[in-house]
Amino acid sequence: MLTVNYDKLGLRAGHHLLDLGCGFGRHAFEASRRGAKVTACDMALPELVDVRSTFAAMVIDGELDDSIHATQVAGDATKLPFDDDAFDRIIASEVLEHIPSDIDALGELTRVLKPGGMLAATVPTFLPERICWAINSDYHAPASVGGHVRIYTRDELRAKMVGVGLHPVDAHNTHGLHSPYWWLKCAVGIDNNEHPLVKKYHDLLTWEIVEQPAVLRFAGKVLDPVLGKSTVIYAQKPATLADAVTARVDAASGTPGD
Repeated sequence: MLTVNYDKLGLRAGHHLLDLGCGFGRHAFEASRRGAKVTACDMALPELVDVRSTFAAMVIDGELDDSIHATQVAGDATKLPFDDDAFDRIIASEVLEHIPSDIDALGELTRVLKPGGMLAATVPTFLPERICWAINSDYHAPASVGGHVRIYTRDELRAKMVGVGLHPVDAHNTHGLHSPYWWLKCAVGIDNNEHPLVKKYHDLLTWEIVEQPAVLRFAGKVLDPVLGKSTVIYAQKPATLADAVTARVDAASGTPGD
């Protein structure tokens, strides 16, 4: 289940892509299928081990050519272990809401992104997230260790991107069917996976992801704009000083993509 739209990201074969906070690798795997040279980065070593194993299995199964470049790196988002201008494209999916010093993380992402490169950052959408926080305090920090530390508005995240030198160009919501599932989880207990309604809804989401039935695809498109669980913002690093000035003027006039 992908959150980022690769066409909006402009990912091409041969691009160097950083998947920050890769988790178990869903975005990294799709980027590799598209011919990108992928670096999957996370602080959690078990996830990186799983990602490496899955990449190896994909090569054995013939899903990926063995010439595909994929590496796994343990790293802190606020102190990335990469050179300046190292990546053509970056994905930071459901990461920034966990980081107290999100400005530092955005600054690092901007540093390692090539001039003209594109970043896709995804965070929980304001309204669905606000409802989760209101229903159950165990959903977020401090009760949830390592959990969400803030609720973003789209304007807030765009402003922070502009502040580190990025130019937001597009945005959308996605995963509209998933918000009610998390409200339900918050209502019955975050760890209560055996509740019959939670199990039924989980089965529905599994059906959506695996089978992609037309009725659920349609429902998702209807719900995404208002109830999408995730907001995705695409932002470009200006290629030249002139581009940077233009981006600043656009930001000041409120013209960045919605």
